Amino acid sequence: MRILFVEDDATLGEVTLRALGTQSWAVDWVREANNLNHLVQSGQFDLILLDVGLPGVDGLTALRRLRAAGIKTPVLLLTARDAVDERVQGLQSGADDYLIKPFALAELLARIQAVMRRVHAFVTDDITLGNLRMDLTAKRLFINQKSVELLPREWAVLYYLLKNMGRVVSKEQILSAIFNWDKSPGSNTAEVYVSRLRTKLAEADVKIQTVRGFGYLLETPVEQAGSSDAGYP
Repeated sequence: MRILFVEDDATLGEVTLRALGTQSWAVDWVREANNLNHLVQSGQFDLILLDVGLPGVDGLTALRRLRAAGIKTPVLLLTARDAVDERVQGLQSGADDYLIKPFALAELLARIQAVMRRVHAFVTDDITLGNLRMDLTAKRLFINQKSVELLPREWAVLYYLLKNMGRVVSKEQILSAIFNWDKSPGSNTAEVYVSRLRTKLAEADVKIQTVRGFGYLLETPVEQAGSSDAGYP
């Protein structure tokens, strides 16, 4: 999962960033929301953690602009304002949930997971395709009911491909989804992870196809049978 974290408090930001990092999530941290719409449209974020009390454009104004632009990315508000009308205002502005400061980091992680389960129909406790099953809670992959060990980045790539099942995704899109902005992965990083996944998915009912000049496509056996004329190698 890739998260956009908008928080101007340096101390809180550092602590929160470390907590989010324990979940192997890719997190991009910015200190203001002036260009939030542009940031969200140029990235591929699964969730926005948005502080309300920001300098310049405040969190609620930024949230309203997101929703007015038709951006539906889930938003979890972080606010020191605990009055009921303040919370109602946040939800009416388009927030999916809110968390009052100061908060326990364990609760923050739980709230994020709850928002993702509630907002995205795709995010359930399990993803099952043929003989492949991803247990999203335990972060475990099973093929033919046998556990298959995946490294965190391998898991992230497979999850991204599953979210985009039936669509071609580029190498750049994959890297953007699993790495922070401040990381500079090598030019062949996507190929390395896809190669590893292909080996580990050898007995699975899904296959990662290469679409020359475009990227990768995750297919089921039925789709594979009809792809011989699609220009795949």
